[in-house]
Amino acid sequence: MKSKILVVDDTADNIQILNELLGSKYDVLCAIDGEFAIEVVNDNNPDLILLDIMMPGIGGFEVCKYLKNNIDTKDIPIIFITSKNDEISIENAYNIGGSDYITKPFRPKELLAKVNKELVLQEIQKELKYLSTIDPMTKLYNRRYFDQSANILINLNKRNQCDVCIMMIDIDKFKDVNDIHGHAIGDSVIVSLADELKKVTRNSDLIFRWGGEEFLILLPHTKLEGANIIAEKIRNSAEQLIININNKKSINFTVSIGLTQCDANYDFNKSIIHSDEALYCAKNSGRNKVCSK
Repeated sequence: MKSKILVVDDTADNIQILNELLGSKYDVLCAIDGEFAIEVVNDNNPDLILLDIMMPGIGGFEVCKYLKNNIDTKDIPIIFITSKNDEISIENAYNIGGSDYITKPFRPKELLAKVNKELVLQEIQKELKYLSTIDPMTKLYNRRYFDQSANILINLNKRNQCDVCIMMIDIDKFKDVNDIHGHAIGDSVIVSLADELKKVTRNSDLIFRWGGEEFLILLPHTKLEGANIIAEKIRNSAEQLIININNKKSINFTVSIGLTQCDANYDFNKSIIHSDEALYCAKNSGRNKVCSK
């Protein structure tokens, strides 16, 4: 898939030149003023913006400030292309979030090199962001991502006034699996459970690897009764899983699950503590159980 580049310039000839230069390699979008540029960005989410500074109405600097203050568009790189080459303009361009600066008349090879550089950097940043939020073994969200997004999740659920439950899952006697069969088999158990969680839960549920053999699931639009049904499905599914050790030997395992429903303030920290206490209740009452608090 081609990268999308938005060209913003109030001169038709400049847009045509840039379109001809970039069109064979990239999907080029065009806007002739700042107001229309913002609409195009919101509708198309381009990978890069080439932005003129001097335009009627909303100028390039104002467009950049608007996009950088918007959570949905703040990470789109912006290269300013302008006839203004004074130091104050250049400094201002970088201070408000511009990634690079090219003066007119531009040199085609320089422009292409800078465009390619920004797109490569963006791909690297996306990959780093992905790696920082995803557990590499299970491909589930990690605990760091929960911590980073907790406030967003809280505000979203408050705004929608929906019921939310938190489920804590722990593999029973996991230390024995590692001690008896080795860590490679232990890893297989974790991955198998993670895959099963993806199958049993709903698209709206958020699954996190909480640490080691422990998982946390956030269940929006769910009362405790509904969460209990999902938890029992998970418990039953885990009990049926079989992990092959070799051609002659296999093992199975069970999980214990703790549940709680968030209070009216959506206090996730308190709810996690309650779900953890419910999990220990399930463990202490014989394992392979679901308890709620």
